[in-house]
Amino acid sequence: MKVALVHDWLTGMRGGEKCLEVFAEMFPDAPIYTLVHQPGSVSAAIERHPIHTSFIQRAPWGRTRYQRYLPLFPFAIEGFDLRGYDLVLSSSHAVAKGVVVHPGTRHVCYCHTPMRYVWVAYEDYFGGGRYRFPASWAIAWAATRLRTWDVVSAARVDDFIANSANVARRIRRYYGRGAAVVPPWVDTERFTPDPAVAREDFYLVISALVPYKRIDLAIAAAGRLGRPLVVIGRGVERKRLEALAGPAVRFLGWQDQAAMVDALRRARALIFPGEEDFGIVPLEAMACGTPVVAYGAGGALETVVDGETGVFFDEQEADSLAGALQRLAGLQLSPALGRQRALQFSREVFRRRIARELAGVSGATATPADEVEPWAM
Repeated sequence: MKVALVHDWLTGMRGGEKCLEVFAEMFPDAPIYTLVHQPGSVSAAIERHPIHTSFIQRAPWGRTRYQRYLPLFPFAIEGFDLRGYDLVLSSSHAVAKGVVVHPGTRHVCYCHTPMRYVWVAYEDYFGGGRYRFPASWAIAWAATRLRTWDVVSAARVDDFIANSANVARRIRRYYGRGAAVVPPWVDTERFTPDPAVAREDFYLVISALVPYKRIDLAIAAAGRLGRPLVVIGRGVERKRLEALAGPAVRFLGWQDQAAMVDALRRARALIFPGEEDFGIVPLEAMACGTPVVAYGAGGALETVVDGETGVFFDEQEADSLAGALQRLAGLQLSPALGRQRALQFSREVFRRRIARELAGVSGATATPADEVEPWAM
């Protein structure tokens, strides 16, 4: 089969790009269509494919400030010529699923979430009085148009695969469509325990520093308990969060993967205070044998096992999180159970499940095509 891959943008290796990397290995001859590509920003497995970009790539500051062109994303993604392909596999959290395919082409979308900016996180990105009139009016008008386009373009997808049951429910709610569920993978070969590394007395957050991640809750809860907190990540919220933090909170900024693995091995627990579509970081922590304290909503419900690999808190409030941290302190959780749980989300499991879904809906042949191993959810 002649296959094309479509991805929103290629500007770094996050969870979506790691899934795309597996798709690229499964279909080594497939070109990749994307709004924007920053050469060298993604893995060699992706970079070696022919990469076709949209007009945004050539627009002023298009490669670095592409988010400012959000209202034009639908026009850009619809501009690709995808004639002659038997299968189009899109990896979408924004507009990639809106490509126009021709009769006879099967379009399968691996959906990380319906467009977050205009649905579940609209208030986080654009609300709260961040913008004054007329900017606030223009944003509301553009968001309404994007929602309409998002729903209409969903009809172009033949089959949806959601990255979680949480996202499958959103697809049903916003698009009126069903979806198979194949969770993304965690790198269980790099994120590993190390018995020689001793646990230290600090909690850890690894996250982009943006409003919906709710890092402020972790800062407040750790402060109330008088416990040290280490924050790894960067984002627009850093200055505000630093102003909230006491002397026991350390902001390390962005760190490479080796540093993150080391921090996870040493931390008492990972705090995961936001509601995520799925969330890879808790699985990375569990793969290192580190327990997770997570807000009991969204994708965390599909990865963390309360009382076995971590604990949940029920309200997005500092008191609720502080209570969960105290509860964790009274438990003796087995690092081996966390590791075992993470292995259920390995790269090979992901690859096999995607291959099985594609074979079922499109007849595509992708290696490996053997039966998926038993899945525990």
